[in-house]
Amino acid sequence: MITQIIKTPACRQAGITPIFYLVNTMIDLNNNVQYLKGVGPQRAKLLQDLGIHTVYDLLTYFPRDYADRSRLKLIAQLQPEEITTIQATVLSHQVIHTGPRRQLLKITVSDGTGTVVLVCFNQVYLKNYLPQGTTVIISGKFTLLEGPAIYGRDKTQSFLTGFTKAVHKKNTFEASNFTHEILSGDHEDLIHTGRIVPLYRVTKNLKMRFLRALIRRTLDDYSAELLEFLPAAVCRQEFLPGFREAVEWMHFPPDFPAQQQARKRLAFGEFFLLETALARKHFQQQYQPKGTVYRVHKTFLAPFKKLLPFEFTADQKKVINEIFTDMKSPRAMNRLLQGDVGSGKTIVSLCAMLLAAENGYQSVLMAPTEILAEQHFIYLRQYLKPLGLVAVLLTSGMDKKNLKQNREALAAGTAQLAIGTQALLEELVVFRKLGLIVIDEQHRFGVKQRALLRQKGPNPDVLVMTATPIPRSLALTIYGDLAVSTIRELPPGRKPVRTLKINELEAYRFIKDEINNGHQAFVVYPLIEESPKFTLKAARKMSQNLQDKVFPEFRVGLLHGRLKVKEKEQIMKAFVGKEIDVLVATTVVEVGLDVANATVILIEHAERFGLATLHPLRGRVGRSSAQAYCLLIAAD
Repeated sequence: MITQIIKTPACRQAGITPIFYLVNTMIDLNNNVQYLKGVGPQRAKLLQDLGIHTVYDLLTYFPRDYADRSRLKLIAQLQPEEITTIQATVLSHQVIHTGPRRQLLKITVSDGTGTVVLVCFNQVYLKNYLPQGTTVIISGKFTLLEGPAIYGRDKTQSFLTGFTKAVHKKNTFEASNFTHEILSGDHEDLIHTGRIVPLYRVTKNLKMRFLRALIRRTLDDYSAELLEFLPAAVCRQEFLPGFREAVEWMHFPPDFPAQQQARKRLAFGEFFLLETALARKHFQQQYQPKGTVYRVHKTFLAPFKKLLPFEFTADQKKVINEIFTDMKSPRAMNRLLQGDVGSGKTIVSLCAMLLAAENGYQSVLMAPTEILAEQHFIYLRQYLKPLGLVAVLLTSGMDKKNLKQNREALAAGTAQLAIGTQALLEELVVFRKLGLIVIDEQHRFGVKQRALLRQKGPNPDVLVMTATPIPRSLALTIYGDLAVSTIRELPPGRKPVRTLKINELEAYRFIKDEINNGHQAFVVYPLIEESPKFTLKAARKMSQNLQDKVFPEFRVGLLHGRLKVKEKEQIMKAFVGKEIDVLVATTVVEVGLDVANATVILIEHAERFGLATLHPLRGRVGRSSAQAYCLLIAAD
């Protein structure tokens, strides 16, 4: 019995131990490719550069594209500007000098029904690679030559002795953008032409023809070992081919519909393995007791509720109840909280942290960047301090002395909440009594990070949050080991933010109108400082420009990630206190800054940001009953 490991990219990405099954065989697909016929140590190294180490790696190294050589055309059948494939024999070469150190090689090929001229710029070496009499497959765009003949200098002439006329025949076809493959005349030619031919990603020293032939031979020798791992009922229900057929058709499909079927089958198999692994993990966690016991005492929750200047929405109350139910359960919570920007996820997570604190347990909040961690620290501290609770910040960019003090506070239990980045995962970070883990921007972390953080407590509860919109079906697929809670309801009186693409002058005029109406504005740039690598506006320079030339009558502030925590806190307090009218910033304002009076955000070079950034940036406005706007300036 030999264990065959099924390693899928999806499982590796999720940090899941690969599912395995037993194969009653004498052939091991985990054998090194070096021992395959025609490979050896040198070629094995070339294959390793492509990530191919074992026989299984080779069989699952799928083509990047395909060339349809099943319908070769005769040259006499070519149409102008047609993209197709022909088989022809090299007749002659002509080298033409077109300037200093510039040469043009023309290769004339024929199949007996007509001729084609292959134009090769600065590729004279092809004259030796494709000698006269070579049979070659050519795929590309074929253009009909018409009009005056081309003039150039023949290689045999000196640069100063005049021109030689390169005459072409009437109705001759030419191809300058083409791919080619030499046919050797042996039986292996059958896998390189006359069919749908796989095209693989290769390196300079590894030839496509060799790799294609190697995969064909390996499929012939080893495909019987690719045993089915999907239940037969599932394959019948989903109309899927078998695993062996799918691998075969991905490399050498009989037609394109078969290739699409194979692709669907392999993708389905990956998701099936991932979901099975996640379900197994979820099952194990459900029956693993946690080391925490919670009761709602309202020691901190009641006074905290009085501090809030608003009432929880119905969705927030529902989600808080779901989280509290999980936390009071004897089994560890593993829950995903998703909701739009501004829906109140952070304040809901704070309720969970306060419940942990009421029962003598510590909490940790991990964010993907230092900027986001600092924002959370500033935002949450305003609620924790009046309750007598201590929060500490841990990031890799902190002063070593402060970092040491904060670690000691966590180890001693004098700090109830740790907020930070992946610096929280370091071995030096020890908690006295960790009971709750909260992870913001879940999609930026993997299962491994959650697992490492979870090891710092006796099977603590885990709450992960994301503002990126995820349909429930997709959420259950990606986060199959998580229960899902969703906040759909925005606070009462909120209006949807209107998003407009606009030019600069209109944007500035729009902002002036909003400020004159008593509101405030954000202006976001992708860079802090100008860079010679990019022709992009930068926040520091533009803040001065906006103050001096665009908004001289208003107060312009600047906020970016290089400022110290206290400086950021002062600027944000000034903006919240209406001491700043226009806040120029980078994506530092992506989360944590809640300014109800801000009604417009202008994002310059919007095309440089992804949706996962634009979405939370837009959420900086629309936090009151006033209509809010997101203005985008982007390249066409």
